[in-house]
Amino acid sequence: MNSIEEKPIKQGSFLDALIPITVLVCLLGAAVYLFGDNSSSGPNQIALLFATFTAALIGLKNGYTWKKLEQAMIEGITLSLGAIIILLMVGALIGTWLLSGTVPTLIYYGLQIINPSWFYAASCLICGIVAMSIGSSWTTAATIGVALLGVATGLGLEQVVTAGAVISGAYFGDKLSPLSETTNLAPAVAGADLFEHIHHMLWTTVPSFIIALIIFIFMGFNAGGSAEAGRIDEIVNLLEQNFNIGFEMLVPLVVLLFLAIRKMPAFPAISIGAVLGAIWAMLFQSDLINTQIDASQGQAIGYFKLVWTTFFDGFSIDTGDEKMDSLLSGGGMAGMLTTTWLIMTALMFGAIMEKTGLLDMFVKSILKIAKSTGSLITATIATCIGTNAVAADQYIAIVVPGRMFKDEYEKRGLKPVNLSRTLEDGGTITSPLIPWNTCGAYMQSVLLINPFDYAMYAFFNLINPFLAVVYAYFGIKILRITPKHLKQEANAE
Repeated sequence: MNSIEEKPIKQGSFLDALIPITVLVCLLGAAVYLFGDNSSSGPNQIALLFATFTAALIGLKNGYTWKKLEQAMIEGITLSLGAIIILLMVGALIGTWLLSGTVPTLIYYGLQIINPSWFYAASCLICGIVAMSIGSSWTTAATIGVALLGVATGLGLEQVVTAGAVISGAYFGDKLSPLSETTNLAPAVAGADLFEHIHHMLWTTVPSFIIALIIFIFMGFNAGGSAEAGRIDEIVNLLEQNFNIGFEMLVPLVVLLFLAIRKMPAFPAISIGAVLGAIWAMLFQSDLINTQIDASQGQAIGYFKLVWTTFFDGFSIDTGDEKMDSLLSGGGMAGMLTTTWLIMTALMFGAIMEKTGLLDMFVKSILKIAKSTGSLITATIATCIGTNAVAADQYIAIVVPGRMFKDEYEKRGLKPVNLSRTLEDGGTITSPLIPWNTCGAYMQSVLLINPFDYAMYAFFNLINPFLAVVYAYFGIKILRITPKHLKQEANAE
């Protein structure tokens, strides 16, 4: 055993790095072809496992021991545990907020005040404001986003477009919020000041968001005639018949947003929101609960059992309208287990690729051809997108390229905020567009729409990286400092 551990480790080749990527791409393509929208319910996980085994075999060939590779996979899974416990509690929150009437009330009032002609743009703007206020695209999508999808159904509008608007707004707000984890992580990795980083991001982020809003406004005007007044009245009546509707039902949402603004960590804040939803359900939805419980064990026990079930298995309702039943049912921790499995297998693959140095091989190959500032920033964005696809996590897509490119930016006399902005333009923004990425998997579990379907409508997320590349090649808002080698020469003198 000792002789195996002492075997010298060889540096992987570009071909070594390409093989597991090719295996992954082929298997993911086959999963989508064979299983369609159900590809994330198991087939993608198997594809990621086979790609992980392929990368591990290459690592063993290059001198790594299985113990080291296994430890890397365990560490990769460990990175996801924070996201997983949040994900599970979000499942509980959605379930209790459906039972409490919080989500139905948001849908109810949304149908009253939002005009179909500007619904997509309004959805994008609302999610942007909320996400900027609380610093979380995930919480925004799980609360406001879910409700807006319900409103879209009532207005006869496209859910995939609405999901694209929700994603666009949520990530715009998240990206510019000083409360956001990624907004703090990117400048920390690049060595930039937080608020200088946010100010520098405005140049690519705000124009991208304005363009996205214009597109959503145009699409809304074209889709405005698809809403049916009779159907809206029908949905409003169903909501009134099955739920106690009122502004007091929004208290759990207000409390959650307040806790987020006060910078309470996501898990306890969402947990409090879920528990408050359960309490609100027992206080205000007694008529609904009485139709759901088995009264033979006593009313109090029936209430307690139903709320407990809602936490782990979600909420379901029979209104007599199949579409509304689908809209008003869901949540529960159990519903998040498939997404948890996807996140774990994705991060196992990413961890093996990083541990064996196969990710680094791509960057070294890229730097050989990235001679100009424009090509360097383009290469950074491409690396972030590639890392999002390969390592399947937005934090890794910020940290790994940030570490790899930091010295190169300094050598070329580029201020650190150029790198920190680019890490967000390529890493944060594109993460929800990849189904097996932690963000893409989360958004699918919450919005119930495959990222491949909403990606083409997430205009902000598509435009921002492209605009960043345009800025880079035209030298727009590219800030300079004294190159590293000139600094060293000046110090020596």
